Amino acid sequence: MRGIWLCLLAGCALSAGAGAQQDAKKFTARELFYAAVDTPTASGQKPAKAAAKAKPPSHKASASDQTVAGGASTGQSSNGAVPVVKAAYRPQGPHPALGLRYTILKKTGDAQAEVNAETTFHAGDRIRLAVEANDDGYLYVVNRGSSGTWKLLFPSPEIKDGDNRVQKRVRYEIPSGYTFTFDEQAGEEKLFIVLSRQPEPDLEGLIYSLGQGGQPAAEKPKVLMASAAFGDDVIGKLRNTYARDLIVEKVDDEQTPKKEKAVYAVNPTGSADSRVVADVTLKHQ
Repeated sequence: MRGIWLCLLAGCALSAGAGAQQDAKKFTARELFYAAVDTPTASGQKPAKAAAKAKPPSHKASASDQTVAGGASTGQSSNGAVPVVKAAYRPQGPHPALGLRYTILKKTGDAQAEVNAETTFHAGDRIRLAVEANDDGYLYVVNRGSSGTWKLLFPSPEIKDGDNRVQKRVRYEIPSGYTFTFDEQAGEEKLFIVLSRQPEPDLEGLIYSLGQGGQPAAEKPKVLMASAAFGDDVIGKLRNTYARDLIVEKVDDEQTPKKEKAVYAVNPTGSADSRVVADVTLKHQ
């Protein structure tokens, strides 16, 4: 009899999980990204129903952003108000959905503006990658050059002394302090982004070394290595393992009133070790 009850309870848990997965799919990636911002964790104070009403501000990115140290900027709306979403979002796990927003910033003179990731760039074009997370976590950005080797772009010594911990709703512009400039050689540039709630073990050991000193190993500071590089096997493993759980949405100016050009990728599972991965291909001719 006890075994039957355990089976019934397990079945209920599976059904609840499947129902939560279907519930998350009712929302777009963008809605989940912003709805999760104020959703409480297991130890939070806000009730889930009220916290789930957050909605993205419908202003052009960068229009009201405030610049902060280290090449990052906040993404708060200018009037501080957060509109309400009619449909409630409830996280599947103990945490809200983990989301990533990324966009390409094209620099013209002293100004820069968001452009579609599918844009074909030309020699002399200058760009940056802007990345924003909807929850605190760890960010990794690597670039695949013509040699086929993936090299580290973020964390960077120029931003927070190489620390890859990022804060929710803070925009990080990569590279910091300068731009990528396309040359005369046509081709494609590949970027791969990883956002995780916990440090990513497959990458941490490749980009950091423990600082010297008399502290215990667990307390030694992480030191960013000067020339961290990865093979396709590392990136392929991360891509194949985590891409299947994601909800992805591309938005542009035609989708009013959003007025933005960006890609949202969200992991709706709500687990403590959630990860989001994203491939970015930049074409130039």
